[in-house]
Amino acid sequence: MAKRLDEIKKDLDQNVGRKLHLKANGGRRKTIERSGRLTETYPSVFIVELDKVHSSIERLSFSYADILTETVELTFFDETTNIV
Repeated sequence: MAKRLDEIKKDLDQNVGRKLHLKANGGRRKTIERSGRLTETYPSVFIVELDKVHSSIERLSFSYADILTETVELTFFDETTNIV
């Protein structure tokens, strides 16, 4: 992924609406893995709407620094084949 926050935001801006797989460090040796969709990007954060089948939580927000520090990993699905 990109090395600067503005590059990360630009990459995510181009992928708004796409289905993704999210892997996030939840702290205390917990890792969150869910699928969802990138719904919105803002100047400092982005919003991921999670699939309701796997989680009672509907939306999560993360900062672009979370991607830079590898606290959050996003893998986008190929829309034509639905494969990561």
